[in-house]
Amino acid sequence: MTKVAVLVGSLRRASFSSKLAQAMIDLAPDLDCTIVEIGALPIYNQDFDDDGAPPAAYTEFRTAMAGYGAVLFVTPEYNRSVPGVLKNALDVGSRPYGKSVWSGKPAAVISCTPGALGGFGANHHLRQSLVFLDMPTMQQPEAYLGNVAKLFADDGSVVPASHEFLVKIMAAFTTWIGRTAPHG
Repeated sequence: MTKVAVLVGSLRRASFSSKLAQAMIDLAPDLDCTIVEIGALPIYNQDFDDDGAPPAAYTEFRTAMAGYGAVLFVTPEYNRSVPGVLKNALDVGSRPYGKSVWSGKPAAVISCTPGALGGFGANHHLRQSLVFLDMPTMQQPEAYLGNVAKLFADDGSVVPASHEFLVKIMAAFTTWIGRTAPHG
C-alpha cells in the first residue's frame, strides 16, 4: 500500500482545506494517507543549509517526506496563489540543491474556496512549482472545489451530492500513483 503524504495549505483549525483533506483520506481505502504538518517549518533560508546547521524542523520534515511515495496537496487560494506555508514547505523539501524529497513522487492537487472559482489560481500556481520539482501531477479529474462549505453536512461528513466526485478523484489518484510511481 502506497504511503501518501497529505499537505494542507491552511493553518486555521477549522479550515475547509483541513476538513476536505480528512474527507479525502477517508475516501481512499487503498492508500495509506497521513497529514504531514507544515505550520512549524521556519521560513526557508539557504544559509542554514550552507552552514551545515539546518533547523531540526527542516531535517525532521525532509526525513518524514522521504518515507512517502506520493503527495496529495489540499489547498485554499490566498490572493490568487498558493498560501505561503505551502510554498515554504516546497522550498524546504527541495533543498539542499540536488537532495529534493519531491523528485519523482506522484502528486495530485485539490484546491477549494468558499467562493465560486474553486482556487483555480492556487491550483495552477502549485502545479507550476510541481513541474519544476519533477512531480508527475495528475491531470484528470481536475479538482477546483468552489462553494466548499456546501460540501459538508452539519456533522462534518461529505454531502451525498459531492461524495461520488470525491471518490472519483481518489480512485483516479490511486491509479495515477500506480502508473507513475518510481519502481525499483
